[in-house]
Amino acid sequence: MTNPVIIGVDEAGRGPLAGPVVAAAVVLGEVIPGGITDSKKLSAKRRGSLDLELRGCCQWAVAVVEPEEIDAVNIFQATMLAMSRCVRDLVTKLDAPPETVLIDGNMTPHGRCEEWCWPARAIVKGDAKEPVIGAASIIAKEWRDRLMLEAAVSHPEYGWERNKGYGTKEHLDALQAHGPTPLHRQSFAPVAQARLL
Repeated sequence: MTNPVIIGVDEAGRGPLAGPVVAAAVVLGEVIPGGITDSKKLSAKRRGSLDLELRGCCQWAVAVVEPEEIDAVNIFQATMLAMSRCVRDLVTKLDAPPETVLIDGNMTPHGRCEEWCWPARAIVKGDAKEPVIGAASIIAKEWRDRLMLEAAVSHPEYGWERNKGYGTKEHLDALQAHGPTPLHRQSFAPVAQARLL
């Protein structure tokens, strides 16, 4: 008898002013790396090495929702879309439906996103409680960080290699001085205000 398929899901990048929101879906392999927890509790070095380990020994998928789509549907809906898309892609790879999908937070995309069609359970602080969600949190965070490091090369004024698009003083000052880029979320208040200057 095969083990039931349990998928863990988490997202990275709901709060930043720039860049995409990224969600990851993971099914853990038989060998689980030690030290999996909420990605925010790990050092950058440890998170990076766990990301490589996890992507080597787990089944996983990532979905990226770009700023333009975030602005079109709002950040909450964009997060639900990212979660739905990464689970869809992982289920396609697995060729088997999940018994359940465990999601970090207090809401699932069930009834909030047309694409969602799997049994799901939201777990508050699930990334610290369930290794399968912690693994998704690490992969999503590292994936998004790499995208922001690439974006920082094209837009060096905003310090994205340091702030990853979050609204730090450095980033807000640059926004006032240089205005928004196409990677900024135009619907977010500090960006909309900078456009008016």
